[in-house]
Amino acid sequence: MDGRVDRGIVLSAALLLLFGLVMVYSASAPFSLHHYGTDTHLLVKQLIAALLGIGFLVLFNYIDYHHLQQLDDILLLGAFGLTFLTVLPLHGISDGRWLHIGSFALQPTELLKFALIIYLAATITRKKDAIKSFGEGVLPFVLVLLVIAAVTMNQPDFGMTLIFAALTAVMLFIGGARTRHLLGVGMASVPFIFLAVRIAPYRMARVLSFLNPHDYSTSSGYQTIQSLVAIGSGGLIGRGLGASRAKLFYLPQAQSDFIFSISAEELGLIGACILIILYAVFAWRAFAIAGNAQDQFGRLLAFGIGFSIAFQALLNLGVATGLLPVTGLTLPFISSGGSSLLITLSMVGVLLNISRQGGN
Repeated sequence: MDGRVDRGIVLSAALLLLFGLVMVYSASAPFSLHHYGTDTHLLVKQLIAALLGIGFLVLFNYIDYHHLQQLDDILLLGAFGLTFLTVLPLHGISDGRWLHIGSFALQPTELLKFALIIYLAATITRKKDAIKSFGEGVLPFVLVLLVIAAVTMNQPDFGMTLIFAALTAVMLFIGGARTRHLLGVGMASVPFIFLAVRIAPYRMARVLSFLNPHDYSTSSGYQTIQSLVAIGSGGLIGRGLGASRAKLFYLPQAQSDFIFSISAEELGLIGACILIILYAVFAWRAFAIAGNAQDQFGRLLAFGIGFSIAFQALLNLGVATGLLPVTGLTLPFISSGGSSLLITLSMVGVLLNISRQGGN
């Protein structure tokens, strides 16, 4: 525990957090003023989440990450149980993807994402060479993923389900599972993915509008078109911080799902590139921590955390730029959302602890 924390992770995470707080205020001010009578309402909530998140970051930085390995089953079951509550008809408590307790709202899938990373890292480590077999190695993880997906697709949250599937596949691959087993599972899942899209009208509409958004400019393609207009109008240097027009109720979810579009409009191509570079540095240092980890559990845990944040950021950027269908995923560190920020900062704390024990 005498090693120094990875400065690249600290710096990139701090800059991403600061960037996010500034952009949450800028993007959410009109919405907050209209719905709550003050332009700082969502900023204050984000600041509270940031302070709590920093507290958890410090806590996880000093708690030996090996303790998580001993709690992986409990954490996964607890997070899954909270997620399951969201699909139950609990009036005043469950609301699609959210659980409401008084004025506090929790998105359990964010906690489930963290718990799944811990579970995958711990269980793959315990299985050792057995991970190379299909029946004993890969199949149990597929079954766990199917149970989770049955709930998250019911919320409905296809975007987070995609992250869970990608996390499982990539961590199994890094953990030593045979490529042919993973490819076989992937090919077998294609018909079910197609069916999941086909039977849900809103998912089908998103795919169709993605292929040709201008044919659906007043319905499912509206967000994509407005997002591209916002990004394009920013030019090289942007309109200026706070000067976005899209956030004036032209672009829905400006402070969450499409906050990158507002950032690009106000800060231009230069600001957007700086943001992308910060994510690239964060991912690079997370994977470097994984490579220097003292054991397989630490290596898988660090890789899973780095991959989950980078992959979710990539999906969000793909949606904002029209390269992917709308998924409803937030941009880590940046988007308005207390649950996402709290869990992201907690995972950064685990990364720091791994780096302290593994050396740099």
